[in-house]
Amino acid sequence: MLLDTASLYFRAYFGVPDSVRAPDGTPVNAVRGLLDFIARLVHDHRPDALVACMDADWRPQWRVDLIPSYKAHRVAEEVEGGPDAEETPDTLGPQVPVIEQVLDAVGIARLGAAGYEADDVIGTLATRAAGPVDIVTGDRDLFQLVDDARAVRVLYPVKGVGSLDVYDGAALAAKYGVDGAGYADLAVLRGDPSDGLPGVRGIGEKTASKLLNQYGDLDGIRAAAADPVSRLTPAQRTKLTEAAAYLDVAPTVVRVARDVALPDADLALPRTAREKDRLAELAERWGLGGSLQRLLTTLAG
Repeated sequence: MLLDTASLYFRAYFGVPDSVRAPDGTPVNAVRGLLDFIARLVHDHRPDALVACMDADWRPQWRVDLIPSYKAHRVAEEVEGGPDAEETPDTLGPQVPVIEQVLDAVGIARLGAAGYEADDVIGTLATRAAGPVDIVTGDRDLFQLVDDARAVRVLYPVKGVGSLDVYDGAALAAKYGVDGAGYADLAVLRGDPSDGLPGVRGIGEKTASKLLNQYGDLDGIRAAAADPVSRLTPAQRTKLTEAAAYLDVAPTVVRVARDVALPDADLALPRTAREKDRLAELAERWGLGGSLQRLLTTLAG
C-alpha cells in the first residue's frame, strides 16, 4: 500500500476541525486525522507493506523548465537553490514535521527523493512491486498507474477514508473511457488548472477520451492532425497543431517517473512501534491520544 501522504494529510486537515489541538493549543487536526486514516486503511485492507510517500520537491525544476506554469500559482515563496515554498494554510505547515516524526517513531516507511514528487516515488515503487499494489490518493494523476495485469489499483477517498472509490481497469474505463496508460494522455489533452497545465484549447475530457479511442494514443492523435485526410474535424486539427509546442513537452511533465533512485528501507508493515520512548514523548507533547492508540492497536492486530 502506497500512501500519497500530502494528499491525505491535506484531506485530514480540511476534514478534521482545527479545534483538535495539542495541550499547548497548537492545532494537530492533520496529524490526528492522518493517523486515523492510516489505521482505517490498515484495518480494512491489511497490507503486507506500507509506504508513506513524500514530496521531497513538490514542484521539480525539470518539470518547470518544460512548462513554466506548472504549479506556479501555488508558490508562496521562491527559494534560491532549493524547492520553492508551497502555499499551505498557516496551521497546516507546522504539523508536517510532527507527522514525519510520528511516522518515523511508529516505524512506517517514509520515502522521498530529491528532485521528485511523491507521485514519482509511488510510480517507481508500483513499477518495482512483485505483487498487488494499492495506491491511496486524492490525486487523479495517479490513475495513470492503474494496471490490471499487475494488480495495481487506486483507492480514491470520497469522504475521509471510510468511503473509497476503487479504480481498477474496469472502473477507469467506465468513468473516462481509457485505461491507465491512456489516462496520462487524456490528462495531457484535457489539462489541469490546479497544476497549471493548460491542455489543448477546446479539447475537454470527453473529446480527449473519444480521440484516444479513435487513434489509440497521443502519438496517434498527433499523427492524425498531421494527416490531411484523417477524420479529425478542421477545428480539432487546428487546435492540435497550435498546441504542438505544449504537446512536445507535456507528456514528460504529466507522466510520473518510474525509475527514481530511492534509499533502502524496510517497507514491511510494523507490528509494534520502532521507537516506543520517542513515540510516548510525541504522544504527550502533541496530545495524540486515541488517534495514535487506534493505529498502534490496529498494527498489532
